[in-house]
Amino acid sequence: MPTRYLAAQLIAAMLLITTPLVQAQDALDTVRDFFAELSSLQAGFHQKVVDADNILQQVSDGQMWIQRPGKFRWDYETPYRQQIISDGHRLWSYDEDLAQVTVQPIDKVLSSTPAMLLSGLQPVDEVFEMEALPAADGLLHVRLQPRSDASNINEIHLYFVNEALVRIEALDGFGNTTTFDFTGLLRNADLEAKLFHFEPPPGVDIVGERD
Repeated sequence: MPTRYLAAQLIAAMLLITTPLVQAQDALDTVRDFFAELSSLQAGFHQKVVDADNILQQVSDGQMWIQRPGKFRWDYETPYRQQIISDGHRLWSYDEDLAQVTVQPIDKVLSSTPAMLLSGLQPVDEVFEMEALPAADGLLHVRLQPRSDASNINEIHLYFVNEALVRIEALDGFGNTTTFDFTGLLRNADLEAKLFHFEPPPGVDIVGERD
């Protein structure tokens, strides 16, 4: 067999081996670059929760805003009106129908969650181990697993189109999967500070310490 033919086969075999490795590294670099360069984020979201048997439990829609580090706001519009707001120190959860607000220190409730990931309280590599997975529906796919055993989230899956985050899936310890699909995503826009300030409406019950 000609030496030139053997060399061509060897090069082809090497490409078959190295191409998936290059693609995996590109996927991990996309995630790192996305979060390293992120200062703010806003989008519409469609949230779906299924249980361990893949039975649909809940569907919600709303808007979200994030100001890194540590501030975010998720306004649920359907099926119930609810606000989840972090001012960087406290997490406010307001259920309009129940006329009740729960307030907690932010560092005690967000460990290794999608909200913590997006809000940038800690670098992504410090909190999660990352692994590139085969593309799903043409979307770049990376799995994150919390480094801490204290997290109630087992895995987070990120999906990108080019460099845009379009979906997050979070799998919890009970076998539930929560999926967020984002629309109209806008990165690094100027956001008003009042978005992340919550003042409990008059007459609502406040559970927890606000100071």
